[in-house]
Amino acid sequence: MLSPVLSSFNIPQYLSKKKPSFLVESLIVVPFTSPVPNLLAVYNSLSRIRDLKGRLYRSFTRNADVPLFENAMRLESERKLNAIPDPPPASSLPSAETNYILLKDINFGNSYYRAELSVERPGLVYTLTNFKTLSYLFIPVIRENKFFTQFYIEPIEEGVLLYCVAGADVSDFVARKVDIPSAIEKRIRVIMDWIIDGFQ
Repeated sequence: MLSPVLSSFNIPQYLSKKKPSFLVESLIVVPFTSPVPNLLAVYNSLSRIRDLKGRLYRSFTRNADVPLFENAMRLESERKLNAIPDPPPASSLPSAETNYILLKDINFGNSYYRAELSVERPGLVYTLTNFKTLSYLFIPVIRENKFFTQFYIEPIEEGVLLYCVAGADVSDFVARKVDIPSAIEKRIRVIMDWIIDGFQ
């Protein structure tokens, strides 16, 4: 049963459309003494795409902390892939917004995502979906629109609640070669840290 805090976030309906073969969930509450960040502060933290560049994760194969995203930038559109700057902090909260971003992933190389935001009071929903195939060493791993990460973020009395559900639809061949749940979990952790750091 879903927590009442997440009642506005229709997870089962969303997953029924995606039908992922792998799924990872995470739920944390970031404690805050007053004042708790409001939705505008959360929105502005999600706008700082370039702050994803260089964020570290623990690589057990390299036995070191290494950058997951070697570069991160906002793109003009899904067809026009030239970089544009992040906007200045907003003074008002849009009801919905779509952006396009490039993350140079340590494993998947240049990875292109559609970032969709919608205000679902008392929180907001932020979704990343790959609009180009994710490849490893030129081998297609996850086809376009088959990888998604969806966040529900809500200021609550104790601080900020951050729920994430992420999944991918991959072939059996790829699943035998790549630890997909581990790959998803690493990216969730890095992106959640980026969101949290943005409104602290």
